Amino acid sequence: MRAMIVKEFRELARDRRTLAMLIVLPLLLLVVFGYAANFYVSSVKAAVTGPTATQVEQSLPAYFDVTVTEPGYDRTEAENLLRDNKVDVAILTANPGSPAVALVDGSNLFAAQSTVSVLNKVGDSVQTEVLYNPDLKTSWVMVPAIIGLILTFIGTIITSIGLVREREAGTLEQLAVMPIRPSQVILGKIVPYFLLAALDMIVVTGLGMVLFGVPFNGNVLVFALGAAIFLFVVLGLGVLISTVSQTTGQAIQLAFLFLMPQILLSGMIFPLDAMAAGVRWIGYLLPLTYFTMISQGVMLRGAPLATLWLPLLILTVMAVVVFTGATLRFRRDLAPNVTPRRARTDDPDVAAQ
Repeated sequence: MRAMIVKEFRELARDRRTLAMLIVLPLLLLVVFGYAANFYVSSVKAAVTGPTATQVEQSLPAYFDVTVTEPGYDRTEAENLLRDNKVDVAILTANPGSPAVALVDGSNLFAAQSTVSVLNKVGDSVQTEVLYNPDLKTSWVMVPAIIGLILTFIGTIITSIGLVREREAGTLEQLAVMPIRPSQVILGKIVPYFLLAALDMIVVTGLGMVLFGVPFNGNVLVFALGAAIFLFVVLGLGVLISTVSQTTGQAIQLAFLFLMPQILLSGMIFPLDAMAAGVRWIGYLLPLTYFTMISQGVMLRGAPLATLWLPLLILTVMAVVVFTGATLRFRRDLAPNVTPRRARTDDPDVAAQ
């Protein structure tokens, strides 16, 4: 029995990926649930508009971080600030003695819930209107994020497993001797998964709209563009995982380590604004964070392309970096197997035969 225990410890010490998972995952969960598991938003970005905007701004509680003060803005311009995600609440002031109107962005669910609670304590001096999610339904906010989670699952786990299985069967190395560039090999491998994930996205989006009444207020092409770029990122990550994994088990472990932060730190469950600063920056490194911004912006707020250029640009940069890294890694792994075979065909003795 003692020999078996020693043997298992030695095998565990050699399996660095499993050892890292046993150490990193508990620490990750501890940090996440210690610093990120918080649903209460302590402050929101606010805009104050209307004729008495300056006076009202000075009387607002510290909860409202006023970033825009425009006495000349009307309701349409205030709603545009919410649609473009520049503020979480826009307070429309009126003439002295008349109640102000607070327009709250309901697509930012937890911030909206906290804001409505604060405004209810103010009294009749402020009337509250919730836009883009009037009933503050959780499903309206979760469905756009779940679409991204499904794409992440397919793009990362399924893709990495599929390529590793070919490596285990020995068929992936056979592609090295073919006159095909590594980038073409990778594109050929991810296109079927891309089409499958796109089909799943359409089905899930349609079911979310039918079953939960989630609206689709924006441009379909903008949503499709964001989803396509995001898919290239997660599919590239799946390929990258497969290039550093020798077995299916290793690929699943690495994909799971990547998937957990996506779920917990992308703002899908816990709002980014409520996270500690030391943890929040991790969320801004995750592609699901930016797809959630795009999907919620298009579906709930009807945000145009000009408003969503930043998350689209960040996802594009991520796609280029990840795809380049996967291509270089794929080429490095297969190049040693290619060189000797080409060298033998250049051998004069072989050529003479």
